[in-house]
Amino acid sequence: MENQYIIKGGTPLYGEVTISGAKNAALGILAAAIMTDETVTIDNLPDVRDINVLLDAIEGIGATVHRIDSHTVEINGSTINDVSIDYDSIRKIRASYYLLGALLGKYSKAQVALPGGCDIGSRPIDQHLKGFRALGATVNIEYGMINTHADKLVGSHIFLDVVSVGATINIMLAACMAEGRTVIENVAKEPHIVDVANFLNSMGADIKGAGTDKIRIRGVERLHASEYSIIPDQIEAGTFMAAAAATKGSVLIKNVIPKHLEAISVKLVEIGATVEEFDDSVRVSANGRLRHTQIKTLPYPGFPTDMQPQIATLLALSEGTSTITESIFENRFKYVDELARMGASIKVEGNVAIIEGVEEFTGATISAPDLRAGAALVVAGLVADGYTTVDSIQYIERGYECFEKKLRELGASIEKIPIDDERAVQKFKLKVG
Repeated sequence: MENQYIIKGGTPLYGEVTISGAKNAALGILAAAIMTDETVTIDNLPDVRDINVLLDAIEGIGATVHRIDSHTVEINGSTINDVSIDYDSIRKIRASYYLLGALLGKYSKAQVALPGGCDIGSRPIDQHLKGFRALGATVNIEYGMINTHADKLVGSHIFLDVVSVGATINIMLAACMAEGRTVIENVAKEPHIVDVANFLNSMGADIKGAGTDKIRIRGVERLHASEYSIIPDQIEAGTFMAAAAATKGSVLIKNVIPKHLEAISVKLVEIGATVEEFDDSVRVSANGRLRHTQIKTLPYPGFPTDMQPQIATLLALSEGTSTITESIFENRFKYVDELARMGASIKVEGNVAIIEGVEEFTGATISAPDLRAGAALVVAGLVADGYTTVDSIQYIERGYECFEKKLRELGASIEKIPIDDERAVQKFKLKVG
């Protein structure tokens, strides 16, 4: 049964929201957890679809997966009986490829279906494969599967041609049990890369330099048990920051690492919102109309591409002309047509969106084209006059836990209802009207 969100806009958000664990860190960490034959306990796991699909895949190859609760899991990789992963749901998530690095590192062979994920542009995996080959593996792609095997993996000096989060994590996984030393240069520096490295180190790996542009790894013979808690999700936090500013409310966003949010905070302050930082929370508030700015998405610590649609929604209501240059993914502006239905004035030329701020949005029926754009459209619905319905919300649920519930607790009028359920629509309108 497909669901949609129905939203009545115009209510400022007030209160507190607690941010879940980082989806992108959790995906790398869950893959890494199968690399030891001892039991690993991971908590602060976000309860979202991508995580559940990956856990099913890990169970599918024979590992023991025990869900203690919705945010805690125990994994034991000693019972793995298969290094081939191919079924429909794994093709739908991007991070399936981390199992390649993990299985290759542990068993010197792996076979994984080519990854899927949101259609936000081409995300080649050539850098991953280049790294595996440098460690001594043979890699080929046939029948929609990536096959890789090695007699043994041996440390190597690897220079990434482009900064890639996925390749950095995958090569790190494969290299941590390779013989000798590996140096990976021009790596990504995102917080979740540091988190995956810290987790591997907690299992006995020897990885230094995560978070800088050079990672040094000394291979170890085996990894051991560990208990680990995942960092908070910077993009979920950023989405609530944008929602607080857009609705002209005041929200305390808890369980965050403020340093991870700096690129977002700086831009919000620049356009006239107020951001107060505390130890593990930030408060975002705004009143009056916000100002225009220029943004360019860049690898961390630059402005995150995953926050680009949410900030565009904010700028579409701000005074004057803003520009957003998308330097990471070429297909990241698919939400522009949806925002136009709500009255936004945005023109896309190549990889630049030119945004003329409008006074207000009006409610419309719109569709989420991908995960982050979907979240941005929900934010647009929260500020629009009248009612907005957002469908294809399965994309949003890939990366946001209890999104509508957390928004409701901040005072938003939003409900998840089955698509084409007129009675549910009427009931919602009566309740909030």
